[in-house]
Amino acid sequence: NNLCILYQSTNFLVVNKHWDIRIDSKMWYEKLTVQSQLKHRFPELADPDTYYGFRFCHQLDFSTSGALCIALNKMAAAKAYRCFRDRLVTKVYLALVRGHVSVNRMMMDHAIGKNTTEGMTHMMCTEETQGCQNPKPSQTEMAVLARGFYSGDPVTKVILQPLTGRTHQLRVHCRAVGHPIVGDFTYSLKTDSSPYRMMLHAHQLQIPMDGELIDVTTADPFTHLVDSNLELGLCVNSLPDIIKGLKDKCVIEQCDKNNILRVQAEKIQVEKTSEETKEEREKCLQWLNEWAMS
Repeated sequence: NNLCILYQSTNFLVVNKHWDIRIDSKMWYEKLTVQSQLKHRFPELADPDTYYGFRFCHQLDFSTSGALCIALNKMAAAKAYRCFRDRLVTKVYLALVRGHVSVNRMMMDHAIGKNTTEGMTHMMCTEETQGCQNPKPSQTEMAVLARGFYSGDPVTKVILQPLTGRTHQLRVHCRAVGHPIVGDFTYSLKTDSSPYRMMLHAHQLQIPMDGELIDVTTADPFTHLVDSNLELGLCVNSLPDIIKGLKDKCVIEQCDKNNILRVQAEKIQVEKTSEETKEEREKCLQWLNEWAMS
């Protein structure tokens, strides 16, 4: 019953996923998943044509909490897929990372691939790691919100925006720059086990589809009121201002893309018109030749 609904329409659901719960699972012993929560809460919405009953538009790791979108039919899933494919979706994460990040903004640009090292095949890694297989370009923007301490240890509260969608991207990138996410048991090589959860949360999600705009924001879980172990200093960047800037940027990029598509369409039309004019000229010359011969 612990399922928080952030958005609901005839085509979509957006839920606030709890940490340490899988989206779905084929393992019989994992009875509590987002999929099972949805079936319990909305049995009438389950689609028998799908394996799990629901179409998840994207993924969140087992340890990550936050906004998760579910399509309720094939057409809705296709619309959402196109937005993700065309990189029109805005996803914003909140995180606590170890140490005090020295700069206020950072672009993390490290290709990510599969770790083939024995005992680490469940992990991803950056391309300079020995045994990294098939690394792909990956970019994440980081902005510092505040610096402080968690249980006496230095931490930084940051906002993360993935510009690509690789597996474990945010966790791998934060580790690569020397600031792993607090409570990330896997990428700390099983050393960071004292926090009650991994401090990564999908805070904001915007999917701009034709006929429907999904724009949801979840509560911030990384505050002193929620967790008394967290003590933060002065605000460096304003969270609402950053999110507004990202949304405005997304709108501008969408307008630019629409303009490019319009110009391409006009060019194609001009080329077609030119081809037709050439054909008409050839027909006219043929007719004149035939007329002259007669």
